[in-house]
Amino acid sequence: MRKKQAQILVVDDQEEILFSAKMILKKHFENIFTENNPKKIISILSENEINVVLLDMNYRIGFEDGREGIHWLKEIKTLSPNTIVILMTAYGKIETAVEGIKTGAFDYVLKPWNNEKLLEIIDRAVGESRKNSKKVPVETIEKKYFVGNSQKIKQAYSIAEKVAKTAANVLILGENGTGKYVFAEFIHQNSTRQNEPFVHVDLGSLSDNLFESELFGYAKGAFTDAKTDTAGRFETAQNGTIFLDEIGNIPLHLQAKLLHVLQTKTLTRLGESKPRPLNVRVIAATNSDIKTEVKNKTFREDLLYRINTMEINLPPLRDRKEDIVPMAHFVLDQIVEKYDQGNWHFDDNVAQYLERYPWKGNVREMENKIERALILAENNTISLTDLDILDFEEIQENDDNPLSELEKTAIEKTLLKNHGNISKTAEELGLSRAALYRRIEKYDLKNN
Repeated sequence: MRKKQAQILVVDDQEEILFSAKMILKKHFENIFTENNPKKIISILSENEINVVLLDMNYRIGFEDGREGIHWLKEIKTLSPNTIVILMTAYGKIETAVEGIKTGAFDYVLKPWNNEKLLEIIDRAVGESRKNSKKVPVETIEKKYFVGNSQKIKQAYSIAEKVAKTAANVLILGENGTGKYVFAEFIHQNSTRQNEPFVHVDLGSLSDNLFESELFGYAKGAFTDAKTDTAGRFETAQNGTIFLDEIGNIPLHLQAKLLHVLQTKTLTRLGESKPRPLNVRVIAATNSDIKTEVKNKTFREDLLYRINTMEINLPPLRDRKEDIVPMAHFVLDQIVEKYDQGNWHFDDNVAQYLERYPWKGNVREMENKIERALILAENNTISLTDLDILDFEEIQENDDNPLSELEKTAIEKTLLKNHGNISKTAEELGLSRAALYRRIEKYDLKNN
């Protein structure tokens, strides 16, 4: 896999943390710098164009309030405004990390970290750094959103624009990968809260025992590891928008707690008794049939009424076929910009099959396949083979099928590329050797 062109600095006083981070990151990014002395940050930034700094918040023994991390965060933002800073903190120090975000940090990760989560955050940070380096000196730049021409998606965007100007809570419905996060962000960016926090919470990933502490916060001593007073996600989103993703996954006994917060517009941290006032716009989303869940008594009807003042349905990609090819070009342009890769294009025969592919994972699947293809492709041209969208086993054995010619061409090209090596060709096309032999015989490619 081609590494991303990015320079990342990891600063921590523990050598094992530096070693672990470097081992993980060097597989995905070009240059990884590590440093155990934060005082050397200034010289490193002056000598290198650092895209992302992964910054620990505590360095001196006995000083664990995160003040050092906040200090160096401010120094980095002053010295190198385009550099993105991600804070590292222990679970009990989240409140200081939240303060860091308000000061200018991009995000924070908890130690010990989850490798996939760490890579996801750094990947987003690298993209943000590239955007920063290309910004013109104006106060705001409108983010690009692909709308398309299908009536269903135009209607969804029209509703989103109208509801954005209000304080109404919104429920976004749609299959996985249809862009529910993008719509939530679109509503926030077009609202009067656009300059306030936009906080995303994946409720599907929260265990029952972390639900209250993560969403509502906790007081010092509320449980064993609660060493400081800590704000939850709702307080972090104060005056802004909180996006509750996969809300259909919340167990019934926790739905009542969320409903109380939404009804009273107050929350009480774990270990406290005094409610705190809350001014937050709620956008929720789910891929489940929420109304059926209400009928089956697995989702509270009163909670549904509270979150869906306005409901927006996002159509799957298969229901907006006229948008598939233009969206693929849009996604390619976005990924090319992210990787800073120059001019790329699709092979001439790609468009007709893009429309026929089922796209079961919707836009997310398209983004994944195009990004993977860009990494694998040669000569700045993405082919059907690179995209891996020829689902050979589902193509009907019919000579009149226009996809048969596409399949034949793809096999011919791949055989040629691999100098007739059957094993390599089968592996690249995602076929068994037996399946490839059948197709070679079908298309009379034995002597090619």
